Amino acid sequence: MLKKLFFITIILLLLFFPCFISFAQQLPAFLIPPTEFKAFDTPNDAGETVSLTWPTSPSDASDVFYIIYIDKDKNGTFEKEVIRIKSNTSYRTSVPEIYGYKKGNGDYHYVQINLRKIFNGEVSDKRLVYYFKLAMAAGDNKIILDTIASASPRANWLHTKKINNFVIMIILSAIILYFIVHARRNPDMFLRKIGGLDAVDEALGRATEMGKPVLFVHGLTGMGNISTIAATSILGRIARKIADYDANLKVVNNDPIVMSVSQEVVKESYLEAGRPDAYNPDNVFLVASEQFPYVAAVSGIMTREKPAANFFVGYFYAEALILAETGATTGAIQIAGTDAYTQLPFFITTCDYTLIGEELYAASAYLSREPMLMGTLRAQDVGKGLLIIVLLLGTILASFGFEYITHLFDAF
Repeated sequence: MLKKLFFITIILLLLFFPCFISFAQQLPAFLIPPTEFKAFDTPNDAGETVSLTWPTSPSDASDVFYIIYIDKDKNGTFEKEVIRIKSNTSYRTSVPEIYGYKKGNGDYHYVQINLRKIFNGEVSDKRLVYYFKLAMAAGDNKIILDTIASASPRANWLHTKKINNFVIMIILSAIILYFIVHARRNPDMFLRKIGGLDAVDEALGRATEMGKPVLFVHGLTGMGNISTIAATSILGRIARKIADYDANLKVVNNDPIVMSVSQEVVKESYLEAGRPDAYNPDNVFLVASEQFPYVAAVSGIMTREKPAANFFVGYFYAEALILAETGATTGAIQIAGTDAYTQLPFFITTCDYTLIGEELYAASAYLSREPMLMGTLRAQDVGKGLLIIVLLLGTILASFGFEYITHLFDAF
């Protein structure tokens, strides 16, 4: 008997379960509205937005929505809906530039209303007050809060949350100016050693003694690339020393603009050395405009003329290994410098010395010993040291729960 009752009960449940579900869906949702609703002018903006915030509700769920209405009249109808969001989204944690990094920010909702978009680009210059109402909806049920929030948008002259960036800029600028002045007073100011640059005199001296040319190879990028600009600056320093040594310099190019700039740079270096008659414009020439024809031509020059020193300076691609291997087979001293990290392994393994990354940019200051360049380079090293100290200090403090220093460099 009990078994029959059990099976009958199961059958009835299976038959009437869809009805129970349908009935449950028709029941009114139990909504608990937020306890407060506030509006305020969004700080650090151009006066086009208003911010709204309210605490979370126990009824927040993925199928519950918050609806915000706007009106220019406090006693208006509030029929214009400006935004509808899910109740489990949009928290104060998304705007640390306003509320910071407090743990309680996750207990409050936050939305930003762009008035210019709502009113089709018309935002009054009279600083009108805008009124907002908040509604909570789930299915066909909706609760509208009695609270009316109001705010008037105002433009701000200063973005206060960017003060940290301004202070950092002032500190770094002061360090740079200090070391520029210091370099002018002390021409022999210490700069950290760069092995590849210390070997430049050795390479040029060897070429002079052997009576063989020095080959300078640009990368494949144009004058708009920062590495090419750095390469032409290094070329000027090398050309000046070659003019003093009365050696032979050959500069190969694959871009006509880079070739023209290189010719002027080398010519100016010979003038500075007091030997304009020794300058030969034919030694700075265009080889080819395509990648691998350029590589084949330069490799042929290295094979035939066997220069005593090869300089590969600039931005390189797949041709890097071919050029460096060809130069290595001729027995030349090879010095490379590039910020192309994909080609650095090939230069490191095939060249005698390699300038890695930003050492390429430091080379002109290192070789010229000009006060402005030296001061800037020294200031960069000091700035890096300060950043390392801040990183270590921030790591230690964050490990003990003090995370404020980790946000000093935030760029809002």
